[in-house]
Amino acid sequence: MADETNIEAEGVAVEAVATEGGEQREGRGRGRGRGGNDRGGDRGGRGRGRDDRRGRGDGEDGGEELIEKLVHINRVSKTVKGGKRFGFAALVVVGDGKGRVGFGHGKAREVPEAITKATASAKKKMVRVPLKEGRTLHHDGKGRFGAGKVNVRSAPAGTGIIAGGPMRAVFESLGVADVVTKSVGTSNPYNMIRATFDALVNQTSPKSVAQRRGKKVADLLGRGGASAAEAEAEAAAITE
Repeated sequence: MADETNIEAEGVAVEAVATEGGEQREGRGRGRGRGGNDRGGDRGGRGRGRDDRRGRGDGEDGGEELIEKLVHINRVSKTVKGGKRFGFAALVVVGDGKGRVGFGHGKAREVPEAITKATASAKKKMVRVPLKEGRTLHHDGKGRFGAGKVNVRSAPAGTGIIAGGPMRAVFESLGVADVVTKSVGTSNPYNMIRATFDALVNQTSPKSVAQRRGKKVADLLGRGGASAAEAEAEAAAITE
């Protein structure tokens, strides 16, 4: 009986060990499977999600191509109980090259996801800026945000984009071909972008001013000493 009991006990122990080993092996296999699938799924999902969001954004905008400019990436950290968690913050400018532009920023644990969030935020906050002849601004302007100050000036054809850093990305996405700018104060890209947008949203066109004042565009353009025929021709050439 003792031998049978020992054999039975040993048999149970062997089965238990086999079961535990099987569970452990199965658990390890699951862990590997989950880990591999999670990592692969996340990476694949992030890549596909970014493409899908671009496709949906383009579809919502009437199938037009959007220009995306990555302005700045900053590594950020959050102090928690176990130490520090590092992430990335991205600043993106999006425009259609035809007078619409927007900017957004996003944070994530990885760079591609942060860029995706920033791009989605920029597409939601796009604004329309009137352009003269589709290449430059109608008039000079000033913008300010915090310690950042910018001056923007319209320029004749062939001047090009005289701007640096974040401001160049804004005007390239906007579709401006000739402009002269100057940034005074901070070099923080976030404040420079916001100051530039402050100057752009205050841009007006002769057409909008004429509608607001209840007059004709030719009446406004003819006050600078131009003849009536020249004012009519210039008014007919204005589309924005």
